[in-house]
Amino acid sequence: MNGIVCQHIGSFQYQYNLPEPTMKSGEAIVRVRRIGICGTDMHAYQGNQPFFTYPRILGHELSGIIEQINDTNCGFLIGDQVAIIPYMHCGVCIACRHGKTNCCTSMEVLGVHVDGGMQERIAVPVTHLIRTEGLSLDASAMLEPLAIGAHAVRRSQLSQGETALVIGAGPIGLGVMAFAKHVGANVIAMDVNEERLAFCRSWAEVDHIVNALDRPQEQLLELTDGSYPTMVFDATGNMKSMEGAFRFVAHGGTLVYVGLVKNDISFNDSEFHKREMTLMGSRNATREDFNQVFEALQTGEIDINRYITHRAGFHEVISRFKDWLDPASKVIKVMIEL
Repeated sequence: MNGIVCQHIGSFQYQYNLPEPTMKSGEAIVRVRRIGICGTDMHAYQGNQPFFTYPRILGHELSGIIEQINDTNCGFLIGDQVAIIPYMHCGVCIACRHGKTNCCTSMEVLGVHVDGGMQERIAVPVTHLIRTEGLSLDASAMLEPLAIGAHAVRRSQLSQGETALVIGAGPIGLGVMAFAKHVGANVIAMDVNEERLAFCRSWAEVDHIVNALDRPQEQLLELTDGSYPTMVFDATGNMKSMEGAFRFVAHGGTLVYVGLVKNDISFNDSEFHKREMTLMGSRNATREDFNQVFEALQTGEIDINRYITHRAGFHEVISRFKDWLDPASKVIKVMIEL
């Protein structure tokens, strides 16, 4: 079986003799057809991904076709098109018992803690499959990154009419913007890239854009009548941005970290306390979030075709990966086709 292995920082290798996946009870063998490339994959390649060890087969934004299944009563059939929920939770820890499977104490994410989908076939528990009849293979693979944004918005309890600032116009930040608009919020997008900001306005239909290099605090005060946004999402995965985000939150407001870094994050306690701020982390997503994204894609509320900006065949990945890291490539989402 063919696959791509990230051997160590900055090094991929094609392997043509990977072992075929072994199907355990309650699992299915899925023929991988689409793989989305995300910030996690890029950070792993560059050595900046927390909870990561090498060598590792990357890939967790996945869709494919069921080739084998050993439980005919599970609701799936051979030939079904599926998306994969890549968060393998234990089901028994305190988080899982409270329905927070996205932050399981022994979480194993495909492509991060265990080998992922940059290979021709993969064994997946049927509990982590979603039949995606009616969606394209592309859209099916995009359930996962968009579900992260949907989860962040749901966890924040953002409400209609509230003003939300989303920092970072990458694929995760765009998902946050889309679902913040879905609940009826007034959404401000912030980034340092004017082209990305223009895309936020046209794709996510945000209400305002702010360049983080051009007096961001003054601009935000003007847009909020001197109050700052009551909800701030940081989806950058950048330590300086995450620390700086504290100064953009209204008194009584909430800051949600959607991105993560390996660094320690520090902030001024007096500024934090005088605002009586709420600080949240948002990790991964749950099936509920995947279902919400499924519905949004089915109804056409989200334009997946413009979200995917670059494509490549499986055997082009290694030769093109470094180019995708370059901001000049203008990548939003890369889709790998098998």
